[in-house]
Amino acid sequence: MNRLTKATIGAVGAVSIGVLGASALSGDDAGAEEPPLVVEVSEDMSRFVFDDAPVFDDGLPAYGNSFVTQGYIYPEGTLAEGGGVNPDGSPTHPDEVLGTWTCEGFFIGDGARTESGAWVVTSQVFDFGALDGDDTIVTQGVELSDLGVEVDRAVVGGTGEHAGAAGVQTQVLEGFNAADGVNLTVSFEPAE
Repeated sequence: MNRLTKATIGAVGAVSIGVLGASALSGDDAGAEEPPLVVEVSEDMSRFVFDDAPVFDDGLPAYGNSFVTQGYIYPEGTLAEGGGVNPDGSPTHPDEVLGTWTCEGFFIGDGARTESGAWVVTSQVFDFGALDGDDTIVTQGVELSDLGVEVDRAVVGGTGEHAGAAGVQTQVLEGFNAADGVNLTVSFEPAE
């Protein structure tokens, strides 16, 4: 069984994560449970693009509208004081960026006007690699418009060190950054 685990902090300070089988555990760590991997995501609204239709009269995306967006992945605790993305789309903590988050999906509920509950159904790609696509975790599920409420999503796979990844992504919408994008806390729990 593959497990998502938090690995070590590298020499340059970047967090590396990987999928390890039970045989990779040894010594004093044998049998010990790793805590879930937790990261923070900050959306760059300059990269948010939605379809021309369907939209409400004010131009906001309505039910069924498709979109794509991107943002930055940070270590847990980086966004405790806010920030994440500057209004120009650059990261507020460039030395802390772990990778790129890409999200595509469809508005559901009452589209962009949803005040509570599921507002989008999405696929998310967490890209941690030095080269695009060489070390990813991929998840699918709904996202909530409610602040501070957890929602579980399926970890459906990955590439590189995360090939064969399976488990649960728990996501919390923490608020919005200076670029008006979402700030999320995301944890990955391996399948049992």
